[in-house]
Amino acid sequence: MSEQWLFEPDSIDWQELSILYRIAPLGDKSAEHLRLVFGNSRFKCFVLEDGKLIGAGRALADGRDCSYLCDIVVHPQYQGRGLGKALVAKLTELSAGHRKIILYANPGKEGFYRKLGFRRMLTAMAKFGDQQRAIDTGLVADE
Repeated sequence: MSEQWLFEPDSIDWQELSILYRIAPLGDKSAEHLRLVFGNSRFKCFVLEDGKLIGAGRALADGRDCSYLCDIVVHPQYQGRGLGKALVAKLTELSAGHRKIILYANPGKEGFYRKLGFRRMLTAMAKFGDQQRAIDTGLVADE
């Protein structure tokens, strides 16, 4: 098996990435949506094995103050093999020099990121397009 890391989206099959997010499961993100958000991100990582997309992630970064790691996904058949950790490590490495590196985890995944050095923020606030869904899924508190 041959693992290949790409850092530019030129040869990415966006429909394949959309399916990956659905089966991971990390939500229903259309190919067009993913092409736009990855295209607007400063750093991006795509991992393929024998030509099959098995992982991805991106970071929005301003070059100095803040880098926000997001949309980190690993194919379910490849989870538990260190690929998620490797994606976070690579995006963190690419974000070196920023004063802070931020991410938000899906409920239940906080422990994974804690092992990688991330800590819970006590002052973070969020406003979601579907605020009720964010409350219902535990992304934000209704207080």
